[in-house]
Amino acid sequence: MTARAIDEDYSVPPMPSWGRGGTLPSQFRGSGRYARQEKQRNQVKSRFYYIFWGVATFSVLAGQLYVGSGYRVYAQSLNRIFDSIEVEVKRPRALDGYEFL
Repeated sequence: MTARAIDEDYSVPPMPSWGRGGTLPSQFRGSGRYARQEKQRNQVKSRFYYIFWGVATFSVLAGQLYVGSGYRVYAQSLNRIFDSIEVEVKRPRALDGYEFL
């Protein structure tokens, strides 16, 4: 292949597949090599997808609130128990002259 053939072949860049319609010069419009291509959607999500993730998000949030409120009640009852306990500290009595290490 000669340099001139390469120049002629690549003188006009190909149209990108994400190009917008109506922005191309008239030489690129039509049904030939440079015909406009529509971008295909990658993912089509159904209504079930959004319902599923909405319910999942709500259930995680509700579980966190339930565990948090249970922990708060547990901490309050534990504090009531600790507040009711009285600790009395006395000096140790002499054990007949023996001292233990």
